[in-house]
Amino acid sequence: MRASQRARGEDVALVDALLSADERRRSSGVRFDELRAEQKSLGKLIGRATGDEKSELLKRAEQLKADVKAADAERDAADTETQELLLKLSNLVHPDVPVGGEEDFVTLETHGTVRDFSAEGFEPKDHLELGQLLGAIDVERGAKVSGSRFYFLTGVGALLELALVNAAMAQATAAGFTPMLTPALVRPQSMAGTGFLGQAAQDVYHLDKDDLYLVGTSEVALAAYHMDEILEAGKLPLRYAGFSPCFRREAGSHGKDTRGIFRVHQFDKVEMFSYVAPEESQEEHRRLLEWEKQWLTSLELPFRVIDVASGDLGSSAARKYDCEAWIPTQGKYRELTSTSDCTEFQSRRLQIRMREDKKVRPLATLNGTLCAVPRTIVAILENHQQPDGSVRVPEALRPYLGGREILEPVAK
Repeated sequence: MRASQRARGEDVALVDALLSADERRRSSGVRFDELRAEQKSLGKLIGRATGDEKSELLKRAEQLKADVKAADAERDAADTETQELLLKLSNLVHPDVPVGGEEDFVTLETHGTVRDFSAEGFEPKDHLELGQLLGAIDVERGAKVSGSRFYFLTGVGALLELALVNAAMAQATAAGFTPMLTPALVRPQSMAGTGFLGQAAQDVYHLDKDDLYLVGTSEVALAAYHMDEILEAGKLPLRYAGFSPCFRREAGSHGKDTRGIFRVHQFDKVEMFSYVAPEESQEEHRRLLEWEKQWLTSLELPFRVIDVASGDLGSSAARKYDCEAWIPTQGKYRELTSTSDCTEFQSRRLQIRMREDKKVRPLATLNGTLCAVPRTIVAILENHQQPDGSVRVPEALRPYLGGREILEPVAK
């Protein structure tokens, strides 16, 4: 655990503080049990005693009563401190994860061909210019209505979102996922249990009056769906595909991706979520990655797969793979999907267990983005644009857009 904390760039002293609190919890528990046993024995002696002996025993009983109360309080305080420290610890990093910060990832695969727009004889437009030409994106009125980093999808933009969501759900359903429409508001225990009130707390919207949180991903609701339950091993794996709005403050992103809809406060997403036996989690992680690659390939997008470095994992992931699509006007790959193996981290915090041969133990949870809508629209518009500002529709999406092959400009 110390090595894992060090690899994440997080507080190693937290491990020692936890061990110390746990030792106090154990020793105070033992002292409480010993004092309670003595108290019970003393009760029997008092019943048989008389005179001065009884008076002395009663004095001892009064002292024991105070000692038991103090030991009970000490045990509760140590237990509370232990639980609080446990919740501050991130998941154990998988030993194969590259160590370092955001830029220390390892590229595992590259797919598709990056277009050479200069060879085609035109300068590519960015997604916002294309979106305005198509009558698909309106950020000015989004800002007027809600502030910066909000937007309207209009006309064919709205239809493109619905097409993406339906196509993503169709792929997930064909792969055996159960489609889910999930709550966007969750209780604190759901948010804390999934690990989003630690490092990610600054990005979370909280409704003080109701003590509810707006989710940044349907992963939260899908993980908490089986909170405080024991699942039969024979029913695993359980796979859900959740659709929900997602809300993120984007704290600390001042000045980053301020143009267009790449980094926004509200967006819709289709998320895959799996419950599996712990020994199956690594294989399930590879499956989730394959489904993400299948999706991006069907959209005919050039992309790469990276093994995310330890300092950029987020608190709940033991390992994370990102699929990054090429964004022509930025001249670089940007994250479109992400899949995380959270091992037993979330299930322990949410009290989700599996029963196998009369034995009960924690299970593993995993998540994977299938389609984060705005970023996917960005990648489609920029990679499939034509010289006149029209955009070619990938074949996989055409059935969900009434057979439309080209998105035509409506404004010049």
